[in-house]
Amino acid sequence: MIHGFITNARSLLNTKEEPVMRRISLRALAVIILLFTGMAAAETPNRVTILYDSFGKNPSLTKDWGFAVLVEYGGKRILFDTGNNAKIFEHNVKALGVDLRNLDFVVMSHRHGDHIGGLAYLLKVNPTVKIYAPKERSGVYGDDQPSSTWYRKDPSLPPEQRYYGGGPPEIIHMGEAWPGANFQLIDKNIEIAPGMYLIALVSDKPGTLELRELSLAIRTPDGLVLLVGCSHPGVEHIMQEASTIDPHIKILFGGLHQIQAPDAEVERVATVLHNQYTLERLAPGHCTGEPEFAALKKTFGDRFVYAGVGSVVELPK
Repeated sequence: MIHGFITNARSLLNTKEEPVMRRISLRALAVIILLFTGMAAAETPNRVTILYDSFGKNPSLTKDWGFAVLVEYGGKRILFDTGNNAKIFEHNVKALGVDLRNLDFVVMSHRHGDHIGGLAYLLKVNPTVKIYAPKERSGVYGDDQPSSTWYRKDPSLPPEQRYYGGGPPEIIHMGEAWPGANFQLIDKNIEIAPGMYLIALVSDKPGTLELRELSLAIRTPDGLVLLVGCSHPGVEHIMQEASTIDPHIKILFGGLHQIQAPDAEVERVATVLHNQYTLERLAPGHCTGEPEFAALKKTFGDRFVYAGVGSVVELPK
């Protein structure tokens, strides 16, 4: 529609109409174009769509253990994680009418299979998309290490017994599981787009010790929108880091990793999120844990947001 107005404007420029009338017509046309442009911008969705999880109401979607969401905000389209299984991910994406060819970037929260399984399908339809992932030594997303720090050297050995014959390259590249993918490896907090931040933390928990995980924080006029994968570094630690960007956290999406936590710890985390961090709304999913769902619903009341697979949650404009 706007294109049509522009075409008409060009034709007016070439008309032999009186100069005064032509100026009036062009001014009116400019106002109309601005109005329609504003309407188009206003219609840009600001929402989170859950593409992959193991609970949900939509019978046309397949439930499976894993996590993936599409974030649309401020004209940006961001995929956060890709679920556990490429075929299931593809099915759910198509059933929800989501176009993965039109993404600004992707965030992979961490290396666990239930978050990376759909990468094969993503790269099939969008092979060059920028993918932010945690930087880990010899990780699945690839890695570059200076040979000067990679291993100790012993020049007393004969060349045939030395790595690279005693003359290693300056940088040793560790191969990635998806060669050719456009990975951007992150190991510190960073603003990747205006008002959009990655929070990089490391787990110190038994079983996931040294696991690196990225969370996505989006600044809105009403506070932060925060997306977490599994919260392996601890949801409290993530909330603390997010609060340095904006102490008002509007809504939290994702897994809180309480699937095996005892009741006392479940209650404690729910209380901390509500009282200490004064989290406004909460949309937990994936590996949060069923007892934690119950505790959070009780603690947050009508500020608890259901976010099963297929759910669409509107974000602040």
